[in-house]
Amino acid sequence: MHLPIVLAMNELLRTNDLTVIAYANAILNESGIDVFELDVNTSILEGSIGILPRRLMVREADLAIAQNLMQDHKISLA
Repeated sequence: MHLPIVLAMNELLRTNDLTVIAYANAILNESGIDVFELDVNTSILEGSIGILPRRLMVREADLAIAQNLMQDHKISLA
């Protein structure tokens, strides 16, 4: 029996701004960093009025590089 490999994911970014999510996704994908977006369905259910933020998750091993990329592109992580 083979068990699946579970990789630790860390939150990189949390925002209500869909343009920031799209921009960050593009930067990370272009850099070869896998990204997973959380809370997509929840934010859709709330009617797309922007109350609930979406989160971008990256592998723990990619977190520092991803954070540097966000800073280089002036994307706030606060």
